[in-house]
Amino acid sequence: MKKSKIGKTLPMAGLPQQGEMLGNIGPAPSGLNLANHFLIAMPTMEDPIFGGAVVYVCEHNEKGVLGVVINKPTDMTMEVLFDRIDLKVADSLRSTVVDEPIMFGGPVQDDRGFVLHSPSGRYSSSLNVTDEVAFTTSIDVLEAVASGAGPARMLVSIGYAGWSPGQLEEELSRNGWLTVGADAHVLFDLPIEERYNAAIKLLGIDPMMLASEAGHA
Repeated sequence: MKKSKIGKTLPMAGLPQQGEMLGNIGPAPSGLNLANHFLIAMPTMEDPIFGGAVVYVCEHNEKGVLGVVINKPTDMTMEVLFDRIDLKVADSLRSTVVDEPIMFGGPVQDDRGFVLHSPSGRYSSSLNVTDEVAFTTSIDVLEAVASGAGPARMLVSIGYAGWSPGQLEEELSRNGWLTVGADAHVLFDLPIEERYNAAIKLLGIDPMMLASEAGHA
């Protein structure tokens, strides 16, 4: 089996590079900051990657936007991921953890792993987005999970979704996305197939009504 290319550090657009501190980048030129928001694809979006997607936004700054799709599972499980990166799984690790599906986080760096999780521990490349959600790009969080000492709540993705400066703002102006403040319960606890409708309901909108309106647009 081909081993993953997951590395110790994961440079990417929208996050600081080596020598910079996570969370220490200036604001987006637009002044808009959608960190800790959900981007919900409009029902009319026909993009094969983002159609039907809910994206959790981790960073929105002068370098762009970084987010993770939270409702598109791959056929890879945590157990397979651990095997590919040569991590021995503790005997005490709950079967629900090793059987958990890995998300398709987005089309950027889709050979690397990224972790959204409840803040816990100290990892070498990590950002606390809120008191309930952290984003880690270093392998040490997966090492902690494999040992049974990882975060209580987590979502692991392969790849991420990235937008260059101003790109997401342009898509928002064309009504490609709905935006709403994120809810950690939707992010971590709900079954994957329920997350899209649950995110829409955070707006106070009936998902069926939205789909009906889109069908007559």
